[in-house]
Amino acid sequence: MEKKKLKTWAQAAPKLVAVAAGREAADLVVRDGIWVNVHSRELLPKHDIAVADGRIAYVGPDASHCIGADTRVIEANGRYMIPGLCDGHMHIESGMLTPAEFARAVIPHGTTTMFTDPHEIANVLGLEGVRLMHDEAMMQPVNIFTQMPSCAPSAPGLETTGYEITPDDVAEAMSWPGIVGLGEMMNFPGVINGDAKMLAEIAATQAAGKTVGGHYASPDLGPDFHAYAAGGPADDHEGTRDADAIARVRQGMRAMLRLGSAWYDVEKQITAVTEQGLDPRNFILCTDDCHSGTLVNDGHMNRVVRHAIECGCDPLVALQMATVNTASHFGLERELGSIAPGRRADIILSSDLTALPIELVIARGEVVAEAGRIQVDCPHLGWPAHARSTVHLGASLSAESFEVAAPSGANGVRVKVIGVVENQAPTKALSADLPVQEGVVEGTGEVCQIALVERHRGTGGVTNAFVQGFGYSGQMAMASTVAHDSHHMIVVGTSREDMARAANRLGEVGGGVVLFRDGEEKALVELPIAGLMSDDHAETVAAKAEALGRAMEASGCRLNNAYMQHSLLALVVIPELRISDKGLVDVTRFEVTDLIEGVLE
Repeated sequence: MEKKKLKTWAQAAPKLVAVAAGREAADLVVRDGIWVNVHSRELLPKHDIAVADGRIAYVGPDASHCIGADTRVIEANGRYMIPGLCDGHMHIESGMLTPAEFARAVIPHGTTTMFTDPHEIANVLGLEGVRLMHDEAMMQPVNIFTQMPSCAPSAPGLETTGYEITPDDVAEAMSWPGIVGLGEMMNFPGVINGDAKMLAEIAATQAAGKTVGGHYASPDLGPDFHAYAAGGPADDHEGTRDADAIARVRQGMRAMLRLGSAWYDVEKQITAVTEQGLDPRNFILCTDDCHSGTLVNDGHMNRVVRHAIECGCDPLVALQMATVNTASHFGLERELGSIAPGRRADIILSSDLTALPIELVIARGEVVAEAGRIQVDCPHLGWPAHARSTVHLGASLSAESFEVAAPSGANGVRVKVIGVVENQAPTKALSADLPVQEGVVEGTGEVCQIALVERHRGTGGVTNAFVQGFGYSGQMAMASTVAHDSHHMIVVGTSREDMARAANRLGEVGGGVVLFRDGEEKALVELPIAGLMSDDHAETVAAKAEALGRAMEASGCRLNNAYMQHSLLALVVIPELRISDKGLVDVTRFEVTDLIEGVLE
């Protein structure tokens, strides 16, 4: 089915006025529902909605004057009529899916608008990759807006990306039809220190009248935070405490509260509204990163809204945070985010405002999902061949590639260790005393090896370090070419032989995630597009990801969504300790640091 082009308000206005007045018939009428009005925060029973040209023409107690011979009538039967849900900040690539397949996965969950930041693919394919994501997003039957990535690399000098994004790239992208702003400004030290490149990107976005996304991943709310706020970001999703949310809102930023597959930051921040009484219109719900398994089994923005309600938020306030608040933030309040005249006809029917079952989804005036099943096509872009050939290892890796050499004569050493924190993005900078055998430092107990393998230019470079918190035991290794944000390859394991097998296997298949145990491949998720995404259906990818999860558990891992933790261990803009192609990075100081702290007596 060919996608019908949505008319602008100006193009549709004559018909909208005529339908509302009863001079012309509506294309669609939803009858006898409870109007969830997110502008007035009211529930208004026994109301109708009339739709024409994909937009809402009339909302009132009786739309019979809008019904003609060809009007489709949907009986709400007293159900809630809710605006389509908006995700204020997210990365499609985190779902391991292309924009088309991500849309296909989330539409049945009631998500009709997404504000996406494709900085993952920007690190691999540069501006071309962003354009490919943007173009496929524009083809979908729901609203997928793109924020131009701001930071590739995220921390200049501390990592090497496949491509770099420049202020000229940002200025060019601002003219594209689906670009709504600048993606999260992750290089917050650069902004704080007045880096000319970062400020130029922000200036280009503001000159275009668009929104600057924020990312202040520090608990420090002193002068550095104020300097960052002065640098122009309009929102931030990195808060983990109610003090973070309060500070951002007081400085004129929108506080974005996230519930992703592994980030549980709503509960600790929603108290700024539920207990501290701050104005909820300055708060936005988002997912940031959602795994394909979460999308298939648990939901998307409906899951976030339900969670906010469970945390004590009034259902109408939670819905505002996932609809009109988001639209207003991006300057689109007259276009979407509510059920009101002139807006895109994005409507959900649900029988329960708290449990939020998504029973019918309308997008741009068309039924796109019913009873959990998609009812429309989500068109695919023709991805070029070179986008499917992005994993370049240079040469086959061996177990020796993953050895950590000890100082001469040492029998034991003290090393810095990356400490994984369950359900949070930050890590801990830990230390451990490890034995040395034949000149090589060995992991032991909870401490296993981690390596970052260069995969963009085939240099053969490997950075080795240690990590704690996964709970792995036995002989195993897991490798992933999803390695936020530079997206080299992260390998974690207890066996250097299996680490080599896992890395080489991803080189063979062109990217993805793989787990080996006792020399055998136990799970593989192929991600051939940029080493980040699959154009298979979400259900297929989720099934493979679930098999990966089972293989991780069988290897001793008990962390919630441990794969997400694995994929973030190279994110050198979130404290405290990370790994990159440059070495081990102390993110509290933003500098490369030594792995070995000293020799044991």
